[in-house]
Amino acid sequence: MNEIRTERLTLKPMCMDYLESTHEYASDPENTTFMLWLPNDSIEETKEYIEGAEKEFLKDRPSFYEMAVFLTDVHIGAVSIYLDEDGTSAEFGWLLNKKYHGHGYATEAAKGLLSYAENELGVKHFIAHCDTENVASQKVMEKLGMIRKEEYGGRHNKQMPEERREYLYELTV
Repeated sequence: MNEIRTERLTLKPMCMDYLESTHEYASDPENTTFMLWLPNDSIEETKEYIEGAEKEFLKDRPSFYEMAVFLTDVHIGAVSIYLDEDGTSAEFGWLLNKKYHGHGYATEAAKGLLSYAENELGVKHFIAHCDTENVASQKVMEKLGMIRKEEYGGRHNKQMPEERREYLYELTV
């Protein structure tokens, strides 16, 4: 896989060329408020994440796809899918630099990766989770056609000491 193109965006496999731009949004506490494993505390953490993504792309059958999202030639974020063991179900994730929020880029990037996963990988079932207060991610999921299926506790976002609640969204194509 080289890249996925949408109307305004290009999705490219995550690689070390994007270390600085990835670290900019992945280490920003404001940008990662509702994320489980972020913000990254050091550029070394971001480097480890990218190294893992690069190694995965080298496999014959990757178990996950981490894609850098580009608007023209500017790296604005990432979108990912993590496949289950048989490759028919996948979990979505996305994170954009806060400078690019509110323009529909997350939805467009996720739709591009969804289309690739469905048509090229045979994925028919998608899920996504978000903190119940993350309204922006809820809107992305709904624009993708996902339906809220559950709400439950036990979420521990890295930045928030208290236990949180989260939603599970689902889409079958």
